[in-house]
Amino acid sequence: MKDFLTLASSRQSDRSYDPERPVEREKIERILQAATQSPSACNAQPWKFIVVDDPELKNKVADATSNRILGLNHFTKQAPVHILIVEEKVNLSSGFGGWVKDKTFSMIDIGIASAHICLAAEDEGLGSCILGWFNEDKIRNLLNIPSGKRVVLDIIIGYSTQPKRKKKRKDSDSVIAYNSYKAD
Repeated sequence: MKDFLTLASSRQSDRSYDPERPVEREKIERILQAATQSPSACNAQPWKFIVVDDPELKNKVADATSNRILGLNHFTKQAPVHILIVEEKVNLSSGFGGWVKDKTFSMIDIGIASAHICLAAEDEGLGSCILGWFNEDKIRNLLNIPSGKRVVLDIIIGYSTQPKRKKKRKDSDSVIAYNSYKAD
């Protein structure tokens, strides 16, 4: 097990996976356990996680995530697992608070759960990539998701074949300030 800073530093968006190596169900279950433990505004837990690991269905979902013309997400068929995150209704206090503060807490909460999924995958020795570009209607139809529900993200998981890359991040002084906003 890695310390947290090492874990956060080593996690990357992987775009190459070993298609012959399935992900063990117990690893997926631990990853999902981490996701369900993530915090949410007023404990609303506004999500459902749909795991797609059936090879035929997974390939259809992957087709809905890629766009050959734009060259987007052409690698998604390699990953043996897709975890789709569907937005669910928030509870009354989270909904009211979001309305008062003009913030979509469910999107923030789903973002936090997604981070938990990716970090848990890294901890399990797996690669991941968060996808926001996909044909939502096609995925909704493939997975029997009601038309009124929003499919927010698809997180692909598998055994990465990519080497770890050096992260390119902004200088800490340009993104961190203490006690007051600091302009660049």
